Amino acid sequence: MATTFPALFVSHGAPSLILEESPSRDFLKRLGSEIGRPRGIVSISAHWTTAEPRVTTNPHPATIHDFGGFAEELYTLSYPAPGDPLLAGRVLSLLQDNGIGPGGKDSSRGYDHGAWSPLMLMYPEADIPVFQLSVQPQLGPRHHLAMGEALKPLREEGILLLASGALTHNLMDFFGRELNAEPLPYAREFADWVVDKVENDRREELLDFQLRAPHALRNHPTPEHFLPLFTALGAGGKGRLLHDGFTYGVISMAAFAWD
Repeated sequence: MATTFPALFVSHGAPSLILEESPSRDFLKRLGSEIGRPRGIVSISAHWTTAEPRVTTNPHPATIHDFGGFAEELYTLSYPAPGDPLLAGRVLSLLQDNGIGPGGKDSSRGYDHGAWSPLMLMYPEADIPVFQLSVQPQLGPRHHLAMGEALKPLREEGILLLASGALTHNLMDFFGRELNAEPLPYAREFADWVVDKVENDRREELLDFQLRAPHALRNHPTPEHFLPLFTALGAGGKGRLLHDGFTYGVISMAAFAWD
């Protein structure tokens, strides 16, 4: 009988997370062994945005270094996990069966750092099939919640739904800060608000975060890094905080599981 996996949301942080010692890096290095080995991974990454849901069907995805200005070592890193075209096709069918679509396939795209950065820490052997599912910023939280609801059956089949974004993501306040800087009050207040709503299952408030959450627009000038959380929320039950912390004083590294 297949293991039922939680639906996860992780904050993937800056690309340099891989190289820099921090509590959040240590957390991700433990997380894979703590939840176990899935037979496949659906990565919902903030770094792939499309007009409609798309899945990657490349059987041998390349590692995309979709960033600039970081240490040269980062550009040599590779995550050679195989793709899973069959599972990707099934995900597209599940979405379409639930009225989400029509969607499409991308046979050439590789893994962006929203996918490979946490996976390199969680499953460094890179031997579990992975593919990506895109996000649609213009369609909002309820659309992404519905995507998660459609994919919920996969959890009972040994599939890990790994939503990757950032609980706070204002890059205008990121540059020039130290890795271990104290959290800025506006970012801490927003993160605490989200933790409270997740742990108390206040879904309607979360879905309306842009109007209800403190400093919502300042924390997310654009929504793509927060929207993957709603896909994990839709695919799970009771939410719980797995990790809390900040890097550079402005990027919340919070992670959640929905069982």
